[in-house]
Amino acid sequence: MLTAKKMVRGNSTLVTEFVLLGLTDRPELQPILFVLFLLIYLITVCGNLGMLVLIRIDSRLHTPMYFFLASLSCLDLCYSTNVTPKMLVNFLSDKKTISYAACLVQCYFFIAMVITEYYMLAVMAYDRYMAICNPLLYSSKMSRGVCIRLIVGPYVYGFLSGLMETMWTYRLTFCGSNIINHFYCADPPLIQLSCSDTFIKETSMFVVAGFNLSNSLLIILISYIFILIAILKMHSAEGRHKAFSTCGSHLVAVTVFYGTLFCMYVRPPTDKSVEQSKIIAVFYTFVSPMLNPIIYSLRNKNVKQAFWKLIKRNVLLK
Repeated sequence: MLTAKKMVRGNSTLVTEFVLLGLTDRPELQPILFVLFLLIYLITVCGNLGMLVLIRIDSRLHTPMYFFLASLSCLDLCYSTNVTPKMLVNFLSDKKTISYAACLVQCYFFIAMVITEYYMLAVMAYDRYMAICNPLLYSSKMSRGVCIRLIVGPYVYGFLSGLMETMWTYRLTFCGSNIINHFYCADPPLIQLSCSDTFIKETSMFVVAGFNLSNSLLIILISYIFILIAILKMHSAEGRHKAFSTCGSHLVAVTVFYGTLFCMYVRPPTDKSVEQSKIIAVFYTFVSPMLNPIIYSLRNKNVKQAFWKLIKRNVLLK
């Protein structure tokens, strides 16, 4: 039975822990969902860790493109780990609670890593623009120092933005229901539970989400407009094919990630939108981090060669 644990402050009773409803309240589906999401998480961990190992040990992958890809893999790994372990525990537990502090921490890391991934994908688009449109200047313009700054920048900005948004959530008062209609601590269902004025928080959420979504997407679109112009000017069919193939994986990753987030964060948090957001959230929280290493490895000759080289080396060692 779900009971609300609360503390008294003055004349109001404040919530000290929340109950996560999860994806479904049907008990017969919990073991099935546990196995499904455990499998997805294991594929995510193995895929992203594998990508990091390949990029680390193969000298042919020591280029800016793979440096950014390694950062994306690390981000996806942390992104999924922020939500999945707690969700898996809740599938097999009768007590699906999370403390107020743990909820804020989960909310903070989630927002921080989402915003960081926005700009990491934008940086990767800029890298492709430099490689295709300015190939002669690529090595000098995309030096190691520049690449490090292009990675550190999104992380610093993302985590500072996440802190600001979490502080606005911290200022909300929760004194009624403590049941979160989601499988992790997300802003929309938390706003619905608040018994204080949520105008500032809602406005901040829409402004920050809208600004970062549109700003990073604009960088990607401008980069690809110039890339398309450069590709159309190429006389070699082989050159055009190579250029398209290096961009294809990134475009698929961008479409999955941005498409699902756009559907979730540009709508007011009504009962219907929160229910729909749980399904949408599955795609960008679990499916996108799982698919990214698969997308980049299946469409990338260098990654596939590095993988088979590692397999053959291990087989020969045995």
